[in-house]
Amino acid sequence: MSPNVPKTPARQIRIGETWYDFDAAAKAMGTERAAVIRQLIDWYIREPGAKLPDRPDRAVVEAARKARGDREADK
Repeated sequence: MSPNVPKTPARQIRIGETWYDFDAAAKAMGTERAAVIRQLIDWYIREPGAKLPDRPDRAVVEAARKARGDREADK
């Protein structure tokens, strides 16, 4: 069995704690962070046909932050 080799190299950026909120938001929309970022980049550089991704309700992010805060308080 061959190892998982992605088609593109990984890129690193620093985001902070909102990365976890972003993950919850992407999952709520049935996708993943990488897919949303690729959509945003395509839209930003004006790729033909590119559109902004749909966003979840603000309540999704608020619930993710509360859950994270609750987990950190339990430590």
